[in-house]
Amino acid sequence: MASFISRSVEETIAFARARAAALQPNDVVALCGDLGAGKTHFVKGLVAGCGSDEPVTSPTFTLLHEYRGGRLPVFHFDFYRIAQRAEIEQLGFDELLNEGGVAVIEWADRFPELLPSRTRWIWISATSEGERFVAENE
Repeated sequence: MASFISRSVEETIAFARARAAALQPNDVVALCGDLGAGKTHFVKGLVAGCGSDEPVTSPTFTLLHEYRGGRLPVFHFDFYRIAQRAEIEQLGFDELLNEGGVAVIEWADRFPELLPSRTRWIWISATSEGERFVAENE
């Protein structure tokens, strides 16, 4: 398991941006962590690393944002407010997993059974004010 200690939002974004270079079509990235841990900042780095300059915001209320301006489209899901599997299916989740982009899911641990075995799991936790511990399975 790879890990990293981020001491700022900028470091979290830069770390994710660097990780994006290895992403391939149909990759899935599962993000786990408490509210305010930095999941959306991590997505900002992934989207930028995939070549998009679109502004990234949390899809907490819309459940899905799509960023198609880079070398790979990024499908940014948020499972926080989802109560049932059917809601995820209605988003076209299964189809988007195989559309040639990267699916990034915040709060993925709420429905881990829906994610393929190829999923990269990333855990982000606040260790102190402004510092984050980021761990990724390999």
